[in-house]
Amino acid sequence: MRSKRSGGGSLYKDEQEPLKVAMSIVPRHDRRPTFASFLREDEKEKALSAREDEDFAAYSPRRFSEASSTSPLLYEADGMTSPLITTPFTMSPYVKSPWIIPAPMKDQPLEQDYCDFPRNGLIGSLVRKEGHVYSLVASGDLLYTGSDSKNIRVWKNFEEFSGFKSNSGLVKAIVISGDRIFTGHQDGKIRIWRSVLQGNVHKRVGSLPKWQDRVKSSMNPKSYVKVRRHRKALRITHFDAVSCLSLDEEAGILYSGSWDKTMKVWRTSDSRCMESVTAHDDAVNTVLAMGRGMVLTGSADGTVKVWRRDLNVRRNATRHVLVRVLLSQESAVTSLAANIASDVIYCGSSDGAVNFWTVLRGREMRHEGVLRGHWMAVLCLATGGSRLVFSGSADKSVRVWRREESGSAHACIATLTGHAGPIKCLAVVAEEDNGAAAASSSSEEEEEGDRPDQRWRVYSGSLDRSVRVWSVAGGSARAEHVIRTAGDVWGRSN
Repeated sequence: MRSKRSGGGSLYKDEQEPLKVAMSIVPRHDRRPTFASFLREDEKEKALSAREDEDFAAYSPRRFSEASSTSPLLYEADGMTSPLITTPFTMSPYVKSPWIIPAPMKDQPLEQDYCDFPRNGLIGSLVRKEGHVYSLVASGDLLYTGSDSKNIRVWKNFEEFSGFKSNSGLVKAIVISGDRIFTGHQDGKIRIWRSVLQGNVHKRVGSLPKWQDRVKSSMNPKSYVKVRRHRKALRITHFDAVSCLSLDEEAGILYSGSWDKTMKVWRTSDSRCMESVTAHDDAVNTVLAMGRGMVLTGSADGTVKVWRRDLNVRRNATRHVLVRVLLSQESAVTSLAANIASDVIYCGSSDGAVNFWTVLRGREMRHEGVLRGHWMAVLCLATGGSRLVFSGSADKSVRVWRREESGSAHACIATLTGHAGPIKCLAVVAEEDNGAAAASSSSEEEEEGDRPDQRWRVYSGSLDRSVRVWSVAGGSARAEHVIRTAGDVWGRSN
């Protein structure tokens, strides 16, 4: 993903001032004791008690501050935050600073945290220290992950099930169509694999474009385009990284976007390049096939464009026409996702915002608002059911948003934290009653998945070289739940 450079100072610059003040008021242990210290005969006992409470806080689901290791332990009572120990530190105005006071979690009694432990949380981690995870896709009980090691790993029941490797180019995008897997790579190639023996073995069956088409096009001088000074490339090939793939299975068409600013249209039946569209003025970061001849592209130039596919039956070719520019901004567009069941489109940007539109009759699109919660770039989006959307960010968190039944308002119902690096890719599948991932995720099943007891399995791939698996309930949006993890320890929320 490429994005524009944005100015601005350090995000942590303002946080340094409260810490400097704290260091100036923390009592030094080498000074002579004051008269007040002699009145506190049980000071050592209280200090030991506080240390035990701090050890407990490391495993507590409450949102204690991590601004300073010398911060006193706090507890919440009747909506107020009070110190457990009365010391010169706790009497200081510093303890009232918003940098260290934990955010209250309303309507969530402490006893409920333990009673509802299995409801939301981390259920597993897939770690193989071989490279950053750039792409993943879930297909039933199988999970495919791509990394910069050129390997595509296949996971089943939280264990490595199979795998295959490309000759060159890290894996930036993966889509599945039946028993075929399409992978987009850094070297500009799209490779096709076929799974046999129930996914245990994968064989490479070709690439896009086919070698015969490359040779045939190379004979025609009109088939070349100028890509750089004194350099030309075939029109049917990507000469830069393939950043995204999207499949329109009904039409049998695969769309690919690249850093070479183009979108290419491939017919999956014969692997033929039907069209090459110079879509943007900068790298194409995301492409989304909406079905019914509609496709969206998002770019580092800050725009989202809507294209309509016209089919020329006589010439057996396609032609994509620009319908409208859906969004134009300074921040780069990084990801797109659509909830087909409810006709809502979501767009993530490098400024941390998620814009969304509703699709009206006549294919018109109306901007409904912006979801703000991430403080760094939104790198990936995914949807679940007809009302849930998941956003992964460079701030190392995944936010779960739920749209209200009537209207366009959204509420953040969970925040999944625990990754040590930016979250680059997401996949969401519905869980069955026994806790296993559903075999498919059709639109009809997504509508049925809106029942109150429906659970969702969320896979998040990160640049920390790991994939974390979460189980999230799509219940009512009463309050924001924070799911934290420490290493491979299970996170939890109510």
